[in-house]
Amino acid sequence: MQRAYLCIDLKTFYASVECVERGLDPFNTNLVVADASRGKGTICLAVSPKMKMLGVKNRCRLFEIPPTIKYIIATPRMKKYIEYSANIYAIYLKYFSKEDIHVYSIDEAFMDVTKYLKLYKVNPVELAKKIIKDIFKTYGITATAGIGTNMYLAKIALDITAKHSPSNIGVLSEEKYKKELWHHKPLSDFWQIGRGIERRLNRMGIYDMYGVAHTEQRKLYKEFGVNAEYLIDHAWGKESCTIADIKAYKPKNTSVSNSQILFEDYSFIKARLVLKEMVELGSIKLVENKLVTDTVQLYIGYSKDVIKATGGTRRLSNYTNVYSELLKAFLSIYDKTTNKDFPIRRIGINFANVIETENIQLSLFIDQEKQDRERKLELTMSSIKNKMGKNTIIRGMDLQQGATTMVRNKLIGGHNGGE
Repeated sequence: MQRAYLCIDLKTFYASVECVERGLDPFNTNLVVADASRGKGTICLAVSPKMKMLGVKNRCRLFEIPPTIKYIIATPRMKKYIEYSANIYAIYLKYFSKEDIHVYSIDEAFMDVTKYLKLYKVNPVELAKKIIKDIFKTYGITATAGIGTNMYLAKIALDITAKHSPSNIGVLSEEKYKKELWHHKPLSDFWQIGRGIERRLNRMGIYDMYGVAHTEQRKLYKEFGVNAEYLIDHAWGKESCTIADIKAYKPKNTSVSNSQILFEDYSFIKARLVLKEMVELGSIKLVENKLVTDTVQLYIGYSKDVIKATGGTRRLSNYTNVYSELLKAFLSIYDKTTNKDFPIRRIGINFANVIETENIQLSLFIDQEKQDRERKLELTMSSIKNKMGKNTIIRGMDLQQGATTMVRNKLIGGHNGGE
C-alpha cells in the first residue's frame, strides 16, 4: 500500500501571530518580529508576507530593510508563539493519533495520513485543505502543506512546490518529483542540502538532483562518506524513514549541550564568568534528569571570526554531575586554550557520553557524601526556581558585571519570552 504524508507549515508564523494579536491581516501589514533594543543590527526572526512581497527577506537585519518601507516592529514573545503552536497541535490531534504526528519545529509538523484517508473518505489534498481551513478559522494563521508518498517528498512539496500553488498545497510522487524537480536549481533549495554541500557538489560538476542521481555512486561516497546514501536516495525521491521509525529511535550516545552568542564582545575575564554560569546551569540540568557525564567539551568563538575557534575535550576520571568537578574541568580547558588577546562572542559547552546515574558504579576514590550534599543543594535550588521563578535564587557571580544568567533566564530559545 502506497503511503501518504502531509508536511504542514504555519506561514511566517511569528509575524502572523503578531498580526493576529493586533487584529491585522498579515498579507496587508508591514510587520517584522525583532528585538529593536539590540540595535539596527538585530536579526528579524520573521517578516510578514506583505514585507516579503516588497522584497524583504526573512532573517534579514533591521538596517537591511529599505528606509522607504514603513513597518511595525514587534518584540519577540516566545511564550505566545509556543501557546499558538500547542493549540494548533491540538487541531492535528482532532484528526490524527499522536503516534502518526512528528513535530519537526515550532511551526512545522509531519503526519502519516495513510490510514486516515479511508476513514474520512477523502484524498490527501482534500484532507490537507480541511486542516488548513480549520487552522485559519480557529486561529487566523495561514498554513501551507506538502503531500508526498514519503516524508522527504512531503517536505520538498512543501518547500518548493506549494509556494507556487494557488491552494498553498504541493503534491509529489517519485515520478512527479523526477519530472518536475530533477533540474531544479539551486540545490540548496532541497531539504538537508546546505550551502556547503551545494558547493562541494558544484565542484564535482553537479548542479541539480538529476546530476546527483546520475553521478557514479563511488565518487559520491568518496566525497560524502556514509551520508552519500541519503543524498542518492533523495536524488531519486526515495526515503525509507517513517514517523514510526522516528518515534522508536533511541540514540546510542547522548549529550547535553548549551551555547550562547554574547550580547557584545567579551574579554577573557568576562567570558570566563559566563562560562561558570553556563556550567552551573548545565550541571543542574544533569542532576534534575538523573544523568552523569565523563566527558566535557568547550567551544570558544571570537568576534568577527578574527581567529579560529578554540576549546577542546577533557575526559574525567569518573562519571559525575557535580558542579564543582565539572567547573574545574571546563576552566582547565578554557584557561589553557583560550586566546586572551581577542574579544570573545560565542561560548558552547557540551556534556558528552551521558548516562543515567543508576548505571554508574561507586568509586572508592570519591567523597560520595560530599557529592550527595552538593547534588541535594542543587536539587533544592532547582525546585525553588521552578516554583518561584528562575531568578529567585542566584549565585553572587550572577550579579557581577558581564554576567548573563539573570537576563537569559527571562528568554525562551534565546529570545524574549514576552507575555
